[in-house]
Amino acid sequence: MSDGNQNQYTSDKMKEKFPIYSLATLCNTTIGIGIFALPYIASRVGIWVMAAYFLVLGTVAVAVHLMFAEVSLATPDYKRFPGFAKVHLGAWGERIALVCTIVGFLASMIAFMVIGGQFLQSFLSPWVNAPDSVFSVVYFLAGSILIYFGINLVSKIELWGLIAFFLILGAITIVGLPFFQLSNLSANSGNPKDFFLPYGAVLFALWASSSIPEVEEMLGREKRKKFLKPVIFWSSAISLFAYSVFTVMILGLTGQATTESALMGLRALFGGNLLALCFLFGFITSFTSFIIIGLTLKKILAYDLKLDKRVAWVVTVLTPLTLYLAGIKDFIAIFSFVGGILLSIDGIMIVLMYEKIWPDRKFIAYPLLIFFIGGIIYELAYSFR
Repeated sequence: MSDGNQNQYTSDKMKEKFPIYSLATLCNTTIGIGIFALPYIASRVGIWVMAAYFLVLGTVAVAVHLMFAEVSLATPDYKRFPGFAKVHLGAWGERIALVCTIVGFLASMIAFMVIGGQFLQSFLSPWVNAPDSVFSVVYFLAGSILIYFGINLVSKIELWGLIAFFLILGAITIVGLPFFQLSNLSANSGNPKDFFLPYGAVLFALWASSSIPEVEEMLGREKRKKFLKPVIFWSSAISLFAYSVFTVMILGLTGQATTESALMGLRALFGGNLLALCFLFGFITSFTSFIIIGLTLKKILAYDLKLDKRVAWVVTVLTPLTLYLAGIKDFIAIFSFVGGILLSIDGIMIVLMYEKIWPDRKFIAYPLLIFFIGGIIYELAYSFR
């Protein structure tokens, strides 16, 4: 075989390898701080109700993500969600998508700063004594630097972040087993009115549509776009597995004493070293998602609003920092708002774009539209009750 043919053969074989960096990027977008609210919610509604939500919303999320993958592949590159909406739905779709996306991303970045700063403070507390706001700003500054340098550097960090996530989750599971009590899984500290409580938080935890164009762009540079749907499927499967293990483990350890941010409830059980590992786990989980969300927002401002890339970066990093310093710090309220309302609107728009491109698939689109509209109505009613 000639050198030219050998090089071509090697290049072709490389293209056939499963894109592990793209998988890591999408997994780390999905597995974010939403995971820490899930055990508490399970303690309110019961483990079997939570399992049903995982099943139903997991199926819905995978279906919508695969639909968005098809929309993404049918749309010119270097656009993000608002640009997709403009191409397929027109100016009104772009305006709605732009508002929902920017507000949702900024809110999510603030939530990441709040809880990520708490985890960083708890991890470093034996050596550094400072208010949690200082750690949130440090967390933010480190993420802002990585957002500036872009996806090539970030994709490598995402892979190691995903590996670290599962190593620490495994360590928590193994060391925590002696404290695990099956009777804790029957914890149900809520009431029948809480049945719909998981909707917003679970949808927030499972949603990753914001990074699908980013992953498509990564795969496009490697001429491997055919892997987009398998990456979405396996990312969803890995995320659901991680959520299930984490929820069962924390609930089995703390039962009705499960706290809203999950890890804080482990203080009474674990010693210093394992507790520090738990806080490191929380920091890594939130930090990797913070980077990808910020990177995607920067590209929306650059690609869809046509801002200079440096200006887009400045807007991306200064806006959530300003809002955080102004006192917006309730991450539980952010979860409910983003997950129950903004992501449901995103889901509706993805389905409308999909139906516009493939009008003969209404049998798939219409049930999902009804589902998301019902979710928005419920979330509004639950919020104002």
